[in-house]
Amino acid sequence: MAEPFEASTNQEHLTWRRVLGETREALDAAGLASPEVDARRLVERASGLDGGELVAHLDETVPRRAGAHLVAMVQRRAAGEPLQYVVGRWGFRRLDLLVDRRVLIPRPETEQVVEVALVELRRLAGGRPSTVVDLGTGSGAIALSVAVEVVTATVWGSDASPEALAVARANSAGIGRPGTRVRLVEGDWFSALPSELAGTVDVVVANPPYVAAGDDLPAEVREWEPAAALVAGATGLEHLERIVDEAPRWLARPGALVVELAPHQAGAVSAAARAVGFSEVEVRPDLAGRDRMVVARQ
Repeated sequence: MAEPFEASTNQEHLTWRRVLGETREALDAAGLASPEVDARRLVERASGLDGGELVAHLDETVPRRAGAHLVAMVQRRAAGEPLQYVVGRWGFRRLDLLVDRRVLIPRPETEQVVEVALVELRRLAGGRPSTVVDLGTGSGAIALSVAVEVVTATVWGSDASPEALAVARANSAGIGRPGTRVRLVEGDWFSALPSELAGTVDVVVANPPYVAAGDDLPAEVREWEPAAALVAGATGLEHLERIVDEAPRWLARPGALVVELAPHQAGAVSAAARAVGFSEVEVRPDLAGRDRMVVARQ
């Protein structure tokens, strides 16, 4: 496609106000669902100005380098690349996370998974030192949120992807002191953890792949996000069932497992948890009221 507002970027006195309008028009012409929201985020990223700061500087001249950066981002977004990857950062609870195609985009449903895991952790540990494991940590969203929000927690994050762990390590460095309580390890689910953790973990939390191989996904997800972090196998239950099966060995007594899943999987995962000896199993909804996680306690 032709570069949006290409001619404008060569003019003097091009303002952020004008660029914002032209970005919105370019994204609307590309058929995006939310061109106004996306335009605002892209201009904020290019300008380094957020919210009210941007409003206060709308009539200032756009620096040439910032204008060129914005053109490149608009092209990427108009081609269908997710906004989160284009801007390179995304908010998750209290965090501002680096995200790119090596990791899944953090979603509001997973923020609620963290909230439920924190409730379990506070119930079990109160204010004492505790241990949390985040399986399939990806960008580190869950592990780092726990470390930031519970100052007495030591958190382990495992992932089979070295590329994902590189993103998680960058995000861990970015949160400062809480990052020193996060251990990031490469490997397949529980096998990445040191054996001495067995029987000592207060809470295990996971957002594993739970899409079945034949399931239809939105193009923006299917074409851009890492398939290995999305698709579990023929049924979509493969990783969920393995995590549930192995969790009792790693959890303390009492301890809790919190897993994110698709709404139609809640019954099967609950039954699997009861079958391996969890004494209490509860299905919890996301903010839209859909079954989104199973909490299993022993």
